[in-house]
Amino acid sequence: MTGTFRAIRASKGEKAPQIEFANLTEADLMEGDVTVAVEYSTVNYKDGLALTGAAPIIRHWPLIPGIDFSGKVEKSDNPNFKPGDRVVLNGWGVGEGHNGGYAQKARVKGDWLVKLPDAISNEQAMAIGTAGYTSMLSVLALEKNGVKPGSDVLVTGAAGGVGSVAIAILAKLGYRVIASTGRASEADYLKGLGADEVIDRNELSNPAKPLGKERWAGAVDAVGSHTLANVLSMTKYGGAVAACGLAQGMDLPASVAPFILRGITLAGIDSVMAPKEKREEAYRRLATDLDMKKLEAMSFRAKLDDVPKLGQEILAGKVRGRAIVDVNA
Repeated sequence: MTGTFRAIRASKGEKAPQIEFANLTEADLMEGDVTVAVEYSTVNYKDGLALTGAAPIIRHWPLIPGIDFSGKVEKSDNPNFKPGDRVVLNGWGVGEGHNGGYAQKARVKGDWLVKLPDAISNEQAMAIGTAGYTSMLSVLALEKNGVKPGSDVLVTGAAGGVGSVAIAILAKLGYRVIASTGRASEADYLKGLGADEVIDRNELSNPAKPLGKERWAGAVDAVGSHTLANVLSMTKYGGAVAACGLAQGMDLPASVAPFILRGITLAGIDSVMAPKEKREEAYRRLATDLDMKKLEAMSFRAKLDDVPKLGQEILAGKVRGRAIVDVNA
């Protein structure tokens, strides 16, 4: 790839970012010791917030959004990478304060990149994306806190990106998965991914009691607020909950009762600044513990031109599973 490259660029507007398609050059990229020929990106919930301005995600203007990308190293001044290496990037403030993945080229710090396992293609890496990588971090947290295969695990926001991948991973590992969704029409889709039971999110979305009936040994929660409070109140003695999202809200109107009367662990999942060792472990596990046929079933293809609309739709809860954005299409 030489000369100009195509990108989405966000400029600061009065009420929302102004989104345009632009032809840029390497002079428009930010500092970094590795230049990547980007092949794929994706659309996460945070990308939707950034593209629409629904939350102040973007901190530098103008900026190329996109918190994920996969591709091949084109140039490298970093001793850990050489041209041709297949790499993935999730987080590190990319798409927020540093130019991101909605472009045909990216320049970043090599410390932010992870080499992809042979079993995961560049396209599959973006079917996984930050959502799927976050799901794997959440499952690792449940394992670390003693939630064992064979037990019931709840997944909230089940039809979204985090939820879809979490269900597929947990099912393959032998957990009994309970999927919570506001889209009853997605029940067959969720069961196809491995969910044993589908419940209506309204069971969890109202103010919680300090303690509820014990229903699950663990949970992956991408919703927050009242939902997370209810999840905690219904977690079995000694169980654990991985909190990784805020689709309902950032607040946690909960009681200390689950923690001091049932010994529940609330594990926070940070996918943005997670150290490289955790990232590499997550991708090693994704290579073995995620059924790639199920990943394909939850994914759909998109072009760079589709990204602004997808950003709106993901916030409206209209996106099922994972969008694979071919930035060169």
